[in-house]
Order: sequence, then structure tokens, then C-alpha cells
Amino acid sequence: MKKLRGLLGTGALLMAGVASAQIKDMPGGPGVNQLNLHPGVTSIQHDIVWIHWMMLIICAIIFVGVFGVMFYSIIMHRKSRGAVPAKFHEHLGIEVAWTVIPFLIVIGMALPATRTVVAMKDTSSSDLTVKVTGYQWKWGYEYIDGPAQGVKFLSNLATPRAQIEGTEPRSNTYLLEVDNEMVVPVNKKVRVVLTSNDVIHSWMIPHFGVKQDAMPGFLRDTWFRAEKIGVYRGQCAELCGKDHAFMPIVVNVVSQEDYEKWAADKKKALAALADDPNKEWTKDELVARGNTVFTANCVACHQANGQGIPGTFPALDGDEKYVLGPMKDQILTVLNGHPGTAMAAFRDQLNDVEIAAVITYTRNAWSNAGKGKDPVVQPSDVKALR
Repeated sequence: MKKLRGLLGTGALLMAGVASAQIKDMPGGPGVNQLNLHPGVTSIQHDIVWIHWMMLIICAIIFVGVFGVMFYSIIMHRKSRGAVPAKFHEHLGIEVAWTVIPFLIVIGMALPATRTVVAMKDTSSSDLTVKVTGYQWKWGYEYIDGPAQGVKFLSNLATPRAQIEGTEPRSNTYLLEVDNEMVVPVNKKVRVVLTSNDVIHSWMIPHFGVKQDAMPGFLRDTWFRAEKIGVYRGQCAELCGKDHAFMPIVVNVVSQEDYEKWAADKKKALAALADDPNKEWTKDELVARGNTVFTANCVACHQANGQGIPGTFPALDGDEKYVLGPMKDQILTVLNGHPGTAMAAFRDQLNDVEIAAVITYTRNAWSNAGKGKDPVVQPSDVKALR
């Protein structure tokens, strides 16, 4: 039995070794067995790392000094050694020393920390401004100025559901990959203006030394200046609901020339994809488009089979009140959300064509096909109720 346990233990260690050997540092993200802070690619992150180690060393010296003196006194001046306690009431030198020395230590720690915090909040003289909006559970980006002015898009988790459910091998960027990256030029001061459409989120990129809450009804800002070209990854750092773990951030830092080319290409692509809400779409066109919209925005909560999550998100398959009922109620629900539930409002996230398409898709998918009223919803129907 002991031999069998030993063999099993050895096998487990070998399997663990093989598994760990396959894990690699994530580009722009966490490293294998990483214990320290990211060295970073911004001056703010460099300062944060320096302050962290400075304070850690000071605290370690104080810890060793205080406990060293304490244990020395306990051991060397114990009663069994015949130690006789001193009899005095106060000592001016000691009183001054234990007041002045800690004060100087605190000032020495506070000055560089204060300087860095003040620098974090200085968003003036930026080269580029990007508005970032947090949604459950994705990020929206809108370029306010510069070559990409007017460009706006949503950034969703790109990790396949099969990897999340464990039915296929996970990639090296598991849960930290998106369909649309935020792109910025290198060595430019980027001001990020943050808000939220629903609950409190937090935009965090460890390599940039940036972490700023996005609060509904408020505009808050932060900034960064990336000094190195590359892809850098972060996550929402505020517990924001069911899919909080599936809300990554990816920033692609490129050269100025590549940034201008990306901006021009992005504008052309968005113009080509611009939807006309007055166009009359066929049922097949709406269903095909709606499948894409549903996969990107709805599948995490309502599930690919339309069964939802019991007790949290209702099933769309067979729902007679909204999906199989008159289209007006479902359109208003998608536009405005559902108060008292986790159903978010999508009026700012999706245009009229996308909302009409996803509603048409749910009315013709699964077992809903051929049932209910208003199987086809046109963009003009959504526009009329917006």
C-alpha cells in the first residue's frame, strides 16, 4: 500500500510538472509564479514599484530592529539571570528619539508617495482622449480627438465558451483576450475618461500603473504614457456582478504611423458597417445578424440554448410573455432594461438594426420558430419606440 501511494504521488508530481511546463508567461499579462509587481512600461508604474520596495525595506528593517531588541531584552534580562529592573520615570533623550525618528521615517515615505499620487491625477496636456464606458460585462471605447476622432466600439471577451466550460484546451491568453482592442500610440499621453452604464466597474492595467473606478452618473479620468510598443492586458477590478471575471481590457500600443493607419482603417470599416434603420430587412438577414449580436452580448446570461440561468436570468426559449408575445414589450425591455433584475439597458450599446435583429433571432430560434406574434421585428419598429 505504501509503495502504491508512493507511485501515485510520484505520478501526480510528474503530471503537475508537465502541466506547469506547458504554462507560459502571458504577453502583456501575468507571469508564471509571479510574486512581484509588474515592472511596467510607464513612469507611474516605475515609481509605484520603487515606492513599494522602498517601503517594504523600511518596514522590514523596523520589524527586525523592534523584534530583535524585544527578544534580546526578554532573553538577556530575564529574572532567572538575576536582572534587576531600572528605576526611573522618564528620559528626555528617549522621549525625543522615539518621537522624532518615526516622524522622519513617515515623512521620508510620504513625500515620494504623495508626489506619485499627484502625478497620477494630472491629466492635463494630454495628446489623446478616450472615453471608456463600463457595461455588464464589456467595455465601450469612444475616441474623442486625434486621428481616430469619432471611432467607437464595444470590446467583448473573445475567449470561446468551450474553453470556459473546459471542453477544449485553454489558450495562453485565457480570459484576457478581446474582440476589439483599444489602440493607442507609443510615447503619447493618453487621457482616459471613465463612466459606467449600470454598476461600478474599475479599469485596471497593471503594466500602466492605472486603476480607476467607472461610476454610473460620474465622469472620472486617469492617464498613461506607454513607453514601449506591445499588447498590455488588464481586467475590471471591481466586483460588478455575475460575469465580473469575464470583463478583460486589452490595450495595443503601436507606433504613431501604425496608429494613424489603424484609425483610418477603423473609420472605413465603421462606415461600411453603418446600418440604415429605415431599410427593410428580410427575416433571414435579421436572424443571421441577430445570431451574431446574441453571441456577443446575450449568450453569457441567457445561454446559447436560450434556457437562461434559473433564478437569475429567465429562459428565452418558450417565453410567452415577451419573446412570443407582442414585440413592443420585448423592444422596450431590450432598450431600457428591466428594473429590479439583472437585465441591462442596451439602448446605448446596440443600434436599431442590432436590436431588431437580436429580437427577431430570439423569436425564431430554438423551439420558438413558428410560434408567437410578430416573428419579424424591423429597425423602424425599434426606432419608433426608442
